[in-house]
Amino acid sequence: MIEFYLPIKSVHIVAVIASGLLFFLRGLLVLNGKTWAMSAPLRYLSYTIDCVLLTAALMLATMLPSAVFANGWLHVKLALLLLYIILGSIALKRGKSPSTRWACFLSAIGIYAFMLTVARTHQPSGVFYHLISN
Repeated sequence: MIEFYLPIKSVHIVAVIASGLLFFLRGLLVLNGKTWAMSAPLRYLSYTIDCVLLTAALMLATMLPSAVFANGWLHVKLALLLLYIILGSIALKRGKSPSTRWACFLSAIGIYAFMLTVARTHQPSGVFYHLISN
């Protein structure tokens, strides 16, 4: 099964980028009053990308030895993912005011970027790892 690690990781990375770009695009459109950004085709595209992303993530997690996750980076990434989903939901449809939606949108983008650094460094502190490790 490990021989499929690199292709699955590649699918996961592409899905991460596609999901983030689609959220960014839809968020900007919604925040600028373009209601078609919440149309069924775009929502279903988002669901499809996220299903591919989750499937690839679960496949990768089952392939790797448990020692890879010993420092807690994956737990931090999953907690950040939940926060990203909540903030994204508020930004796209549940926010009561434009300022709330914008704040949640920008926060979700920040969380997404930090998740990328946690995944890249395999450290719970992500981008800050190099700053605090010296």
